[in-house]
Amino acid sequence: MGGESSSVNVLAVSHVQTVVLNLFPAHLNRDTKELQYVKDFEPERDVVTQIRVLLYGSIGNGKSTFINSVSTVLRGRMVNTAMVSAINYEGTSFTKKYETHKIRKETWGSFYPFVFNDIMGLEEGTGRGVRVDDIKLAMKGHVMEGYKFNPASSLSSSDSGYNPTPSNDDKVHVLVCVCSGNAAEISDSVLQKMREIREAASDLGIPQLVVVTKLDEACPETEKDLQNIYKSKLVKKKMTDLSSELGIPLNCILPVKNYSQEISQHPDCDMLILNALKLILDFGNDFIEKF
Repeated sequence: MGGESSSVNVLAVSHVQTVVLNLFPAHLNRDTKELQYVKDFEPERDVVTQIRVLLYGSIGNGKSTFINSVSTVLRGRMVNTAMVSAINYEGTSFTKKYETHKIRKETWGSFYPFVFNDIMGLEEGTGRGVRVDDIKLAMKGHVMEGYKFNPASSLSSSDSGYNPTPSNDDKVHVLVCVCSGNAAEISDSVLQKMREIREAASDLGIPQLVVVTKLDEACPETEKDLQNIYKSKLVKKKMTDLSSELGIPLNCILPVKNYSQEISQHPDCDMLILNALKLILDFGNDFIEKF
């Protein structure tokens, strides 16, 4: 995938621009087709009760904030269920454990049939951040809820946090790499880890997407008006660079604006998040057809 010609990339970007610009009607409201689609969503096969989405990426890219943003859009109010730190603790990951996040519906005690798993972030070098082997085990459903990641050693079958008999619900159905549009270039060390994770997911047949956050911080035009996100040359370059580095097709790289500073919702933020979420769920349904 990473070996596609530059002309193909240009055509793909143009196509994605056209498609996504059409997602911005003049007046957005909470009765959008995309919102209703997600609210009505059910796994197409009863081999699972929920679609499991695993988020991974470098530290500070907005994995936990993306979960909170999805919950905010669906619940219609600002939500902070996945703990997020506003302080950078010497460049280390704030998330330490393997946590499953459910999204509550409007009815008390009722949840959407999809969950997000948040994990420790990737870091440069060895002995820092989540280990690639642990992510591979998580994809297969072997990592138990609440397992505390150890950057120095991977989970083994003799550990108490190891699930020896994962169910279809325990396994990951969609793998999402969360990248920051405002970060420096991905280091060679982290990039190698990402490629190894992608290769393992490909071997398992797990569909993969990239969610790009913080593009408004990188692009003044987009910060001024979020509807400029697909008109910006900076955004276009970031997406093509990620496509080339990670080997992910451009139509699987999804820009979003997380709710991180806002105290109320914005329709353009909602639409980008819903667009990403719908594709994630569609890919999850495609995967469980193989069970």
